[in-house]
Parts: sequence; C-alpha cells; structure tokens
Amino acid sequence: MSRAIVSQDEVARFDALAARWWDPRGPMRPLHRMNPARIGWIAGHVARRFPGRAGLRVLDLGCGAGLAAEALARRGFDVLGVDAAPDVIGVAANHAQGQGLRLVYRVGTAEDVLAGGLHFPIVTALEVIEHVPDPTAFVRMLAALLEPGGLLFLSTLNRTRRSFLVAKLGAEYLLRWLPVGTHDWRKFVTPTELGDMLHQADLRVADTAGLVPDPLRGGWRTSRDMAINYLMMAER
Repeated sequence: MSRAIVSQDEVARFDALAARWWDPRGPMRPLHRMNPARIGWIAGHVARRFPGRAGLRVLDLGCGAGLAAEALARRGFDVLGVDAAPDVIGVAANHAQGQGLRLVYRVGTAEDVLAGGLHFPIVTALEVIEHVPDPTAFVRMLAALLEPGGLLFLSTLNRTRRSFLVAKLGAEYLLRWLPVGTHDWRKFVTPTELGDMLHQADLRVADTAGLVPDPLRGGWRTSRDMAINYLMMAER
C-alpha cells in the first residue's frame, strides 16, 4: 500500500475502535448523528444527476464499518465499501450480513481498486481526507476512479479556529465524543484547499454545504455554515 495514500498509524487507530463502531453512543457517535444529513444530501444530488436510474454503483472509499455504505445500500445503490483497516471491514461485513443489501466490502486502498480496472459513476470519501498522509495524491486517485460524467462526494473538517475549539478540544477533550487523538487539527482541509486539489485532478466543484448540529431534532442538518464540518461535490 502506498504510504502517500494510507497511514498505518491511522489504520491501527481505527481498527482499535472497530468493535464499538456501530454503538450510537460510542466513539463514532458524531458520525451516527450526522449520517442521515450527509447521505440525504448525497442521494438528492445523485437523483438530480441520474433521474430514474436505479441501482447505481457506488464506491465508498474509507468506508470504516459501513455507516454510510449501509445507508446508501438501503437507498437502492449497489455499493462497494473499501477500507484499509481489516478489523473494521470485518465488523462492517458482519453488521450487513443477512440484510439483503447490494453491498460488498473489501480490505484495500484506492490504488487497489484502480489496479483492478474498476470505475464508478458515484464515489464517496467521507471523513477520510483529513486522515491521509498526502491529500492531493488521494484526490487524484479518487478522480481516477470516477467514470466520465460521474460525481465525487467528500466530507471533512475545515481548518478554522472554531473547528479547533469544537471538533478538536470540545469533541475529544471536553465532551469525550471521540477518543483523544482521533484528529490532528493541522490536517484539517479548508474548502479552498480541497477545491484546488479537485481542480488539479481535472474535476469541477459543483456544490458545497456545511454540516451543523440540529439540537431541536437531535441530529444534524446541512447549512451554509462550513466553519467546522462540510460536504463537497465534484464532477468531471
């Protein structure tokens, strides 16, 4: 596996969390709460780009234990979930077993998928880019996996003072929503930086949205506020 695409330290960190990944009150609590909003945003854009097309193939790269992959499969997509962490993939496969979903998991990297000659109309990489050693190389790989006319979706954390206070200090040290050390604030990616990476990979940014907590409903919602979490869609 390329050291530019995968950090073995990050793989070990997330493998250690595998057993509690599907616990909505566990270390992945923020992902559980934001997942409906981010999947809804993605599915809405896909429906507008590919009206009437059912069973579209989706690559969910860096899928973890399958929160997004399962949600996408339940919406009728044909999903391949890929992650470099073997224990996490084992949990994902066990959780999906017997649900009758069009969903397959594989241990691997973007390079492995590309080496297999696979390309997809939809590629997602959610909460992944802030964990890779070389984000620019990672985005190039994502672009190479996309079919002509396809859509790439990313979600990540913005590098701002607010994100340092809320997503790093607040989530890890004060609220203990995440294990200490989950994120390195210096690796957070601003929307401008991500847009530049996509442009260098010959993709065009088509839409963006912030993700913010929704206290009234107990989950998250999309917003214009991109100061902490945000989504970005790109197209070829």
